[in-house]
Amino acid sequence: MSDRIRMKTAPLYADEIASTSVSSSYWVQARDGVKLRIAAWRPEVSGNGTVLIFPGRTDFIEKLSHVAVDLSARGYSSLVIDWRGQGLSDRLTQNRIVSHVVRFSDYQSDVEAMIEAAERLDMPKPWYLLGYSMGATIGLRSLVDGLKVDACAFTGPLWDIKLSAVERAVAWPLTGLAQAFGKGQAFAPGNIPQRSQCYVLSVGFEGNRLTSDQAMFERMQAQAQALPEHQTGAPSMGWVFEALKECRALRALPSPAIPCTTFCGEQDAVVDLSAIKDRMRRWPSGKLEMVPDAKHDLLSETSKIQSKLLHEMDSLFSRA
Repeated sequence: MSDRIRMKTAPLYADEIASTSVSSSYWVQARDGVKLRIAAWRPEVSGNGTVLIFPGRTDFIEKLSHVAVDLSARGYSSLVIDWRGQGLSDRLTQNRIVSHVVRFSDYQSDVEAMIEAAERLDMPKPWYLLGYSMGATIGLRSLVDGLKVDACAFTGPLWDIKLSAVERAVAWPLTGLAQAFGKGQAFAPGNIPQRSQCYVLSVGFEGNRLTSDQAMFERMQAQAQALPEHQTGAPSMGWVFEALKECRALRALPSPAIPCTTFCGEQDAVVDLSAIKDRMRRWPSGKLEMVPDAKHDLLSETSKIQSKLLHEMDSLFSRA
């Protein structure tokens, strides 16, 4: 085991949803020296394996704690990570609110550290993957590069950003030039309210792009207010350029030969649905499920939608 995986205890803040589950959190270090936070949940009676949870951009471990608790009730352990640049992992800019990454491939160093930690923590096998939004981008790359899991599930996968033709034509050269001339850490155009605070504090429930469930939206707002140091906001020029570049590279690659179910809300206004449909058409053991009356963050949707998704994931994983 690598000497850099030092399992020092890290803080983990439970809320009323997650306070009844057995959990622990640790600091680990990526191979380039970036300090990362991970957290593990284990059921009282384990036997179904471990779900590796890959969060989305701006997410942090506590936001997904309710998913880990639900999986625990179904007999699964889970391991969650704060990606570099968000949550309590090392930030990459002086302004903590900027959502930035130097290269998208750097996230694979985070995955490597997470997997080494999973081995050291003896997280029970078989392992499965659950990736949300940007976590699905990272997850697909990890699978292509050889991540060993028995099955995977994705929600609202960011396999391309939803942009108009004009926005896309402008985004490529603008963000590419910013990156080339050392301005990659600058905010990308738009998203002005999120240059000073996270998304859920910059908008009201009505018109938000994440969830149709008011209670879950208010939970996200309460977490953001209680845990300000965990928050990130608008993306940087560099993040947008690197995300566009990674999505284009992934489109050219074949789908992994493992069972997969992908879920996407019919009202998702964040990701490009055509890229998702194209990917799942090319996934021989894959299935795409469109979720009616749902927005981007299906894991924070109504309890009915959450229960349906997790039930179907359980069925997928148990058949693998």
